[in-house]
Amino acid sequence: MAATLSRRQTCRLCDSKNVERVVNLEPIPLSENYSTDRDIAANSARFPVDVYMCADCGHVQHLDIIDPKDLWESYRYFSGNAKGMPEHFRRMAEKMMRKAQAPKGSLVIDIGSNDGSLLKLFKQVGHRVLGIDPATDVAEQANASGIPTIPSLMALELARKIREEHGPAHIVCAYNVFAHDDNLAGIAESVRTVLATDGLFFFEAQYLMDIVEGALVATFFHEHMSHHSVKSLVQFLDRHGLELIATERTRAQHGSLIGTVQLKGGRRPVEDSVTQLLALEQERHLSEPQTLRDFGAKIKELRERTIGLVAKWKKEGAKIAGYGAARSGPTLMAQFGLAGALDYIVDDHPQKVGKYETGDGVLIVPTSQLYERMPNYTVILAWVHSKKIIETNQEYLDKGGHFVVLCPEARVVGKHGDVKI
Repeated sequence: MAATLSRRQTCRLCDSKNVERVVNLEPIPLSENYSTDRDIAANSARFPVDVYMCADCGHVQHLDIIDPKDLWESYRYFSGNAKGMPEHFRRMAEKMMRKAQAPKGSLVIDIGSNDGSLLKLFKQVGHRVLGIDPATDVAEQANASGIPTIPSLMALELARKIREEHGPAHIVCAYNVFAHDDNLAGIAESVRTVLATDGLFFFEAQYLMDIVEGALVATFFHEHMSHHSVKSLVQFLDRHGLELIATERTRAQHGSLIGTVQLKGGRRPVEDSVTQLLALEQERHLSEPQTLRDFGAKIKELRERTIGLVAKWKKEGAKIAGYGAARSGPTLMAQFGLAGALDYIVDDHPQKVGKYETGDGVLIVPTSQLYERMPNYTVILAWVHSKKIIETNQEYLDKGGHFVVLCPEARVVGKHGDVKI
């Protein structure tokens, strides 16, 4: 797929020009794009995902930006179909309602609302809901299911219009999308515009500390433009009239940060969870470039070991498959040198089966094919769900198959146990 690429010259959070490339990565195709034509899929353009750090505020980010229209127009990820997400959303909705104490009938806005899975939970208890999502097909499905959704990126002009037409929002959320927009300053200003005086903004994003310590290279793809730390977020939010008052680390996505934000000067005190994470980040040197360079060196070492192992398997005549046509799949395949290694990918998503993934042009077949074809090795591309995939496919292991896990710990899993890569 062709796309328009631009290069940002300044830090996304503080606008400093003092940014430095700290991790070199292999370029990747756009994720969640599939084709019925193998040649088109196999020859899809690849775009950089190198990682930069701001020397002034410590923010870690990508500076190579895909035009939003190209990024979202054909996007096919539906959060309601993702394993574990409905239950995660239920827990999060309960926490938000308990913390915000919003009166019944209050407006709840979800930025990056996807198919409306989160907003449905608020609607069920009597709140007014409004979703905002730039993926047109996904927004269309949300509207069809009864969740009013605006097919657009969040922007200040839109925020003003929403406040004028719907009133202030007592709850604004941005779950797993607060890193997905190049104009985060615009998002922050939009939140400040729509938020009620006593309202709360909740966001969830993958946490930089977990990315670094778990070598979670699979989190790097074009939608994830920012990799947040508490230190840089506190400074950023303050500049935009907002205040981070609580944080929570969760194992969602193998390491996410949930933040609670109020209007600056609001009645709620800043909780110890914020100061504790700030101290931990300082202790772990999270805002120092060398910490990210060490992360990059670890990924490079894993890549070299994986390439050698796959070459050995291929020489022995082994068949290798992929499990899960996941949005992180192109990243794993590129960063671990799996080009040309996979014979097919198994997945049950109706919009993916029978198509070819962008990048290598690997055919996606039903998951039942795992047992019919019995590949010697199956690389788990849907890495977030590795544990569940292995647990539910013990029969594959018992018959002599092996699962290959590349994140968060690189290992080969067989019926007799794990072997570290």
